[in-house]
This record gives sequence, structure tokens and C-alpha cells, in this order.
Amino acid sequence: MSLREVVNDPAKKPALVKDCTTLVDEEVAAKSGLSGLAVKAGYAAVKGIKPGFIAEVVDKLLKDFADQLDPIWAEGVAKGKPVDHFTANKSRVADALLSITDAKSKNARSSTVRGAYDKLRGSAKKNVEEAVPRLARLLEKHVK
Repeated sequence: MSLREVVNDPAKKPALVKDCTTLVDEEVAAKSGLSGLAVKAGYAAVKGIKPGFIAEVVDKLLKDFADQLDPIWAEGVAKGKPVDHFTANKSRVADALLSITDAKSKNARSSTVRGAYDKLRGSAKKNVEEAVPRLARLLEKHVK
């Protein structure tokens, strides 16, 4: 099963959205130091827009994310180890995900979202790369 198929499966998508939202929450909570404080503050501002906002955004972005990530995932499947392949290609994965969020942030209606994204974009690739191994395991759980 491809990532696109999971995202397009109404029986599977809600659990994927929930797990991805939890992953984002936990990744942000694990950040430390000054950069971690900035990430946490920006995330809190965006999360405070309305209850369920992060899950709503995840739900809306999943199709685009799957379109970008499916080729990388398929390469890993062909090699027999999609999680290892994703992790080994964490820079590609991060670039693929950030290409979507960069485009979406430019059109965000909320100045809070745009402002938080712009402030955190400089460190975003490093943060996304750090989350890739966990993301890969999450995806493997849902693709099976």
C-alpha cells in the first residue's frame, strides 16, 4: 500500500491524522534550549488559534505530503526497508515536507500562522530531519 492510498482511505486516514498530530505535539515538547523555547512559543501561538487547529492542518496537508513522500517511500519499499531508507534520506524527506509548508504558509489567512512560520523557518529543516525516523516508523505502522 502506498502513502497516497492510506491518505485516501477513509477508514485509515483518521488514525493517521491523530498519530501525526501526536508526533508533532511530542516533537515540539521534546525541544530544549533557546531554539526549543522559540519553537514551543510559536507552536503554542498557532495551536491557540482554535481547538483542534493542528489536527485540521495535518488533515489538510496529508494528501500533499503523501504526494511528495510516496516516491521516497517507494524506493525504500523496493529496497525492503522503507524506514531505514527514509531515515537515510532525512534531508530529502525534510525538503519534500517543507516545500509543502513553505507554499502553504505564503497563503495562510492567519497572520499568527504566517508570523510563527516565518520566525521558525530557519531551524525547520533541522527539526524536521530530527523527526524523520519517528515519522518513518509511524508511516510504516499505517501502510501495513
